Amino acid sequence: MDTALRVADALKSFRETRLSGIRPPSEFFDYQRISRPADFNEATSRISYNTRYFSGNYGFIVAALAVYAVLTNFLLLFSLALLVGGFILINKYAPEATQLGEHTITQKHLYTALFVIGLPLLWWSSPILTFFWFVGASGVLILGHASLIEPGVESEYTTIQDTV
Repeated sequence: MDTALRVADALKSFRETRLSGIRPPSEFFDYQRISRPADFNEATSRISYNTRYFSGNYGFIVAALAVYAVLTNFLLLFSLALLVGGFILINKYAPEATQLGEHTITQKHLYTALFVIGLPLLWWSSPILTFFWFVGASGVLILGHASLIEPGVESEYTTIQDTV
């Protein structure tokens, strides 16, 4: 019961802090505000403002890309599930040594077998390639959107508030 309350409080806190910053799709996808920046300084200024203003939307995009990257790489999904599930099962069902015929199997033996099988499988699933795809796709989408969307009128007042 105590765990359920902690999870509920964590979800409530997440909703209040992160999800409250998500801007509506009509504002995020406002094609009338799309324009090419005049120079690098303007692009930098737009990126600086828009990454703060649309941070909730960008966080959602990053989360969606991470889920997509893992779900489309079945071997990576399988190897992560094997390692995490194996670790949980070993902790839950094999806390003490087990006698199997003449052999004694300890948690150390089970962890060793799990990692001897799981780590090469994880390496073979190319997590580094998936990570770099994820970082590149996130960067292109976020920086592209942030540099192409003109900041709203309210952006002119943020510099005044920062100096006061």
